[in-house]
Amino acid sequence: MSRDFDLVVAGELNPDLILSSPDLEPRFGQVETLVEDASLTIGSSSAIFACGAARLGMRVAFVGVIGRDVFGNYMLESLKGRGIDVSNVIIDDNQPTGLSIILNRLTDRAILTYPGAIPALKGEQVSDTLLSRTRHLHVASYFLQTALQPGLPDLFRRARRWGVSVSLDTNWDPAEQWRGIQELLPLIDVFLPNQAEALSITHAPTLEQAARDLATQVNVLAVKMGREGGLAYQNDRLARAPAFSVEVVDTVGAGDSFDAGFIYGYLMGWDLERCLKLGVACGSLSTRGRGGTEKQPTLAEAMQIPGMVLPIHSN
Repeated sequence: MSRDFDLVVAGELNPDLILSSPDLEPRFGQVETLVEDASLTIGSSSAIFACGAARLGMRVAFVGVIGRDVFGNYMLESLKGRGIDVSNVIIDDNQPTGLSIILNRLTDRAILTYPGAIPALKGEQVSDTLLSRTRHLHVASYFLQTALQPGLPDLFRRARRWGVSVSLDTNWDPAEQWRGIQELLPLIDVFLPNQAEALSITHAPTLEQAARDLATQVNVLAVKMGREGGLAYQNDRLARAPAFSVEVVDTVGAGDSFDAGFIYGYLMGWDLERCLKLGVACGSLSTRGRGGTEKQPTLAEAMQIPGMVLPIHSN
């Protein structure tokens, strides 16, 4: 059956203000600290994923909440400029758009986030009409989207009833409690944690054990491992892929670009190894520029990575 969208992303929307210096160390006491670079970019895991998916050629729609303010307008226009359908984005006059300030040391970073409207989206605001128009639903930043959490099991079940596959990237839990994930896992087709998240969710002593535990509860598991690349499980089948060597400028959003590449392959019906290789390629290539979206690759660019012999076709 033909659908209008390949992907609907239900998520948070906020810009990132990235302040970068190799030895960045802010000090209190009204001490002014100079930085080498500052940029306002598309932020939020969900939006960076959506941009990566659109860059690969997927038809993407976004549903989320912003305020009627300069940051909200920036996010709306930025997504529209990348060909993402924003007609379902909700503008709330009663709360401001969120904002993240990223203190970037190039090899490490600290993130200060003002939530604003980030937690405001509710499950029932993702309509059956919208679900009926897409092939796949992606949710990220579970622990920041507190209003979405109670309705997420029902949302995933509604998606299934419409024949829509589901993926989840929880991102880090600021409270480090990891509550609610076990209930969701049986409703997920593709689970996309990073290494630290997988270990924290399962309390397993090793990544291999964590991956095996999670893989028994979802259809497909893909774990992001930073400089070590990634691994994936499906039906007791294990795949690994190393990271590609690139000149790293900024790692912000690399995991979201990995997600976009992996989901592209998944929706194209590629095998596990090919999905994982594309995910790792997209994550690696995205680190060449400031912010999460500046250097996200097209499919053709990802295909130029040495050893990246992947078919470009659809089902």
